[in-house]
Amino acid sequence: MKAQKQFGPQGWTPARMNDLSGKTYAITGANSGAGFETTRLLLSKGAHVVMMNRNLEKSQQAVALLKQEFGANAQISFVQLDLASLDSVRSAAQNLLQQTARIDALLCNGAIAQVAKQELTVNGFESQLGVNHFGHFLLCGLLFERLEVSQGRIVVVGSNAYKMGLKKIQFDDLNYDKHYTAWNAYAQSKLAQMMFAYELQRRIKAANKTLGVYVCHPGASRTNLLKDTASALNKMIWALMAPIMAQSAEKGAWPEVMCATQPSLSELALYGPTKRMETVGAVDQCPLAPLALDKAAGKQLWQLSEQKTSFQWGL
Repeated sequence: MKAQKQFGPQGWTPARMNDLSGKTYAITGANSGAGFETTRLLLSKGAHVVMMNRNLEKSQQAVALLKQEFGANAQISFVQLDLASLDSVRSAAQNLLQQTARIDALLCNGAIAQVAKQELTVNGFESQLGVNHFGHFLLCGLLFERLEVSQGRIVVVGSNAYKMGLKKIQFDDLNYDKHYTAWNAYAQSKLAQMMFAYELQRRIKAANKTLGVYVCHPGASRTNLLKDTASALNKMIWALMAPIMAQSAEKGAWPEVMCATQPSLSELALYGPTKRMETVGAVDQCPLAPLALDKAAGKQLWQLSEQKTSFQWGL
């Protein structure tokens, strides 16, 4: 699908952000990389940000750094969340709902990538599909009513990997038991996230609900995404390429900040960097491959996800 540019030659930048006082944003995977930079940008405009991270110690360190930068009264809090465990997702959602009366946007930023050898979550899912898709699918569902009351948004952070790999959901072999590769499994997980987002858009529209769903990708950004999961070879290749080919983690955060805060965005779209094969540069709409909009596959994935997470959305 051809991209319609909305923000001119320079693209979207944080200079377009308005004051966010009184608004609350929840973000997964926020203690480093693009998630941390997203949190910084939201705090800089007066927002309340709830970081939803797995690692308690790293989260406490991140909160301390942010309070050092923005002051002791900075509205930053933390809810422990392990997206690889559905029980943890349920507990985190309950804690968040008890902690805040409104959620203006949920940013599905947390992810793992390029897991070198097949690993399964505690619920038996291939780890990248389990963390990147199933964990977020359940979290979005559990927080949906609160988001709707706030007339809020769900931001799904995808990846251009969605149109790579095998370019489809392996419904007959979700865990890649037959022939696992780190790249194919990662590509499937990001395609699943994006298919979920567009199917959610369709269901919200059919139900006459008032909640926005936006999809973005960070491009190639210098983060620690591959640090704990990728093979030694992939880590070495990335270490050599990143200083030359990738942008900063802060710029990698711009698309999701935009999708969380910018008025008048298009839902049936993909936002992200638009230069060098959409790896860096001005943030705007990017071309969207039709495979992400496959309605039959989206519906099948939705039904499967409800079954796997034991959660019915009611949409």
